[in-house]
Amino acid sequence: MSDYHYLEDQGEKSVVIVMTSGPSTAHRCATPFYLGALLSSMDAEVKIFCTMEAVRLMQTGVAENLSAMAGGKRIIDFIRDAKNAGVEIQVCRPALPGYEIEADNLIDEVDAVASAGDLADLILSVDRLLFF
Repeated sequence: MSDYHYLEDQGEKSVVIVMTSGPSTAHRCATPFYLGALLSSMDAEVKIFCTMEAVRLMQTGVAENLSAMAGGKRIIDFIRDAKNAGVEIQVCRPALPGYEIEADNLIDEVDAVASAGDLADLILSVDRLLFF
């Protein structure tokens, strides 16, 4: 391992987490928001881009009734923790019709309904890119 330590680097950092996991893989749905909150608390600019089945988590009523494990913290609480830490959440506009979701039926925590072109711009401009 190198001697490099993130906390010693004072440069700005940007991270995009592309999230595709949704209710059918609930066990994968908490970690991106948890990690986003952690990175944001370390002063990284963090954006989570929800596409594919992940758009369902942004639909009103879904994340409120979903946990990553039985008896665990609700996914909506992980989403809110991420928002409180400064994470920006974007939802893929082209994915919404495939899940019969209207843009006006998204949770308040969504910052933007974005295009595939917006995602491409994020991918090309970010320091770190993660996929879940």
